[in-house]
Amino acid sequence: FMQASWDVEEVQAEGIQYLASFVEDKTAFPHLLTCTEVITLAMKVHTNSLDLQVEGCTLLLEILSQALEQGVMMALDESVASCLLHTVRKHSENEEFLSMLCTLLMMVSASEVAAENLKKVGIIPDLLSVLRRFLHNDQICFSCCGVLWSLAVSEDNADQAVLASAVPVTSAVLQEHLQNGVIAESACSALWALALQGCLADSDYEPTAALLLDALRMNPERTRLVQNGCLALASLVRLSETAALAILLDSKGSGTELIKHQYHLHSHEPRVAEALCLLMKEMVQYDEVMLNMRSQKMEKLLSEIKFQFPFS
Repeated sequence: FMQASWDVEEVQAEGIQYLASFVEDKTAFPHLLTCTEVITLAMKVHTNSLDLQVEGCTLLLEILSQALEQGVMMALDESVASCLLHTVRKHSENEEFLSMLCTLLMMVSASEVAAENLKKVGIIPDLLSVLRRFLHNDQICFSCCGVLWSLAVSEDNADQAVLASAVPVTSAVLQEHLQNGVIAESACSALWALALQGCLADSDYEPTAALLLDALRMNPERTRLVQNGCLALASLVRLSETAALAILLDSKGSGTELIKHQYHLHSHEPRVAEALCLLMKEMVQYDEVMLNMRSQKMEKLLSEIKFQFPFS
């Protein structure tokens, strides 16, 4: 019915509404999964209709939510990724709709195939543009950082320059939302992925390290943030002694004291201990840094960790 009349907006709207009526029916779920391309194409053909965009996006969110709950990874193809990008561009000023659309993109990008397809169609510059415009919007910042993380960790990263352009924007998100643990965690994860891919310039190491330390200080209770923040710092230190010195000489307090504090807060979390050990392992490759760590009695902390996790 929808495919026979792509150009008729009313047909597409009625089709989407009818499909939406099956969302609560669990037996209909496998069939709804096959409708994602039809829904996104209807959205692309009728981008001027905000009502249709909202209804289509809402339905896709419902389908994807159910898919994730059931452990089904939806590998949306390049044509669907292209449709979603088209929608982002057409409604780049509509904050409320973009908030919903960015949530959808984050869910879609959980699939590595979908993440690659989003990258292929060139979505990163558009995401960064949305972030710059709506830096104050919690949901947009959280979702876009989630998408950036997925795109940065996926296998094919041929266009380093495009990814590198995400560093200052992601840092701006973290700076803006340091006290919001959920967003700070998402931004720390994105910075970790970007650091792993070698996207930071020499001039980024020191300010990024200071920013990550601020995130750890302001959100000490968030296990995942502490873990990913430390992994991001380890990636920076691996690349630059400047980052290691920035941790030791941070103007807001000794980084080594912060490491001790984080371990004692999360002493029963093996993932945090592992991230902290990795950070220290990277730091001791620099003689000056190692001497400082010795003077701070970091060997005592390492012995504690070894005692706490003897079989890890």
